[in-house]
Amino acid sequence: MKLTNKVVIVTGASSGIGKDIAQLYAHEGATVYAVDINEARLNAFANSSTDVSGKIIPIIADLMSQHATEYMVEQAYQQSGRLDILVNNAGIMDDFSPIGEVSDAMFEQVMQLNVNSPFYAMRKAIPLFEQQGGGNIINISSLAGLFGARAGAAYTASKHALIGLTKNTAFMYAEKNIRCNAICPGGIATDIGSGEFMSHINQAGMQRVMTGIAGNPREGTSAEVASVALFLASSDASYMNGQCIALDGGWTAY
Repeated sequence: MKLTNKVVIVTGASSGIGKDIAQLYAHEGATVYAVDINEARLNAFANSSTDVSGKIIPIIADLMSQHATEYMVEQAYQQSGRLDILVNNAGIMDDFSPIGEVSDAMFEQVMQLNVNSPFYAMRKAIPLFEQQGGGNIINISSLAGLFGARAGAAYTASKHALIGLTKNTAFMYAEKNIRCNAICPGGIATDIGSGEFMSHINQAGMQRVMTGIAGNPREGTSAEVASVALFLASSDASYMNGQCIALDGGWTAY
């Protein structure tokens, strides 16, 4: 097992990518603090995950709140006495609006969950990592963090910001045995499309973005993202730091 006795936080863990990462990490021996706002769905997941070598401990938290985000890290550390890996997965999609049509409310919510929450969690975790001599951060970004037209202006800006935060953190703390990498998935079959802003899509913006969709060979799965997250969490990736891995089935290879 690759993560025996490791203590991990995974956000957005009740479904999709976060759920598969949490499940795989627990299968590999980790104690996983699975964080989500959806209490019923998160508890159902934790209660159903019995065939694992580690364990899954649910934490109900609204990561739109700075206090809740910081408390999440404190709670995991206080209960286990250490923290080895932080996976910032929770995120929200925008409605494909170009910048001229982005509402203040949407911009603020997208940036809060996609950028501010990982920032607060990382800032809280770094001193703990320093005290114990190392740690590992894995941020789930997107191809929208590497390219300009995979979503609207708000989501694209948020994922670019998360990549900048990843690279800066990796370099600043590399000599302290703290690694920070990002995964940048392409089209993945998850429920991100069921978010608040996807219920009233900016049709003109989406049509403009979709001009490049023909190059996507296929849709990926959350399990495929989890496999890369396991590699980054393990000692197999000990020399990988500050990297933003495009995981897209070859979409951007054209």
